[in-house]
Amino acid sequence: MTNARPAEPSTPTPADSARLDLFGLPLDVISLDATLDLLGEWMFTQSRAPHTVVTLNPELIVQSRSHPEFAGAVQIADLVTADGVGIVYAARQLHGVEVPRAPGFDIVAGLMKRHGADLRVFFLGAKPGVAEVAAQNAARDYGITVAGVHHGYFDLPEDQRVADLVGASNAHLVLTAMGGGRQETFNQYWRQVLNAPVLIGCGGVIDVLAGTADLAPAWTRRMGVEWIWRVVGDRKRWNRAPRLAQFVRLVRAEKKRLGR
Repeated sequence: MTNARPAEPSTPTPADSARLDLFGLPLDVISLDATLDLLGEWMFTQSRAPHTVVTLNPELIVQSRSHPEFAGAVQIADLVTADGVGIVYAARQLHGVEVPRAPGFDIVAGLMKRHGADLRVFFLGAKPGVAEVAAQNAARDYGITVAGVHHGYFDLPEDQRVADLVGASNAHLVLTAMGGGRQETFNQYWRQVLNAPVLIGCGGVIDVLAGTADLAPAWTRRMGVEWIWRVVGDRKRWNRAPRLAQFVRLVRAEKKRLGR
């Protein structure tokens, strides 16, 4: 996998004139509603051309600086949205642009609410058994059609087997939750085999849908600071705090370099 070049995106970005650059990664200036409109168009066109979606956060930017394959997958993604307040802050500091947030959970939930039974969803990720529960809950709560499920605990030699399984499911939407970096490179590399119009790396969304992780309180999501709530409340996430501090230092250094 690491020796091949990722496939080129199948279509142009939604609005090239509204695409910013953050530390060599793209960021589309697009609202949640406009994101849902665009993904709906992609999912229900006759061509079924595959599109990769990345919900960008500070941790991904820090990771990308030492993982060129991951950075390359994000650079040619069809849509890159602002997942949290850190990205909004960086866009404001470095470009003077107010970027609306379109977080991963809100995108996924919004698509399922809008399209219901017309939407075929493949749940790919999390620990064994979790995707099954997430799929059952989503079918119950949103009325979506489950195209298939598979856990995210498989190694690189199994990638093609899993990609073939997804590709045979005729899904409109693939939720890939295998951790930042792994999920984006998997979606980009196997996009043609996955054969779904929208492939989105969605981190912990499957865990939230399954009830094995809590959705951050509404007030933290409105303010865009749900990551603070998660880091403070979960010891397993404490090792992520240094990345967030590193991101702030990166933004400050870049702002100084640009003379802003």
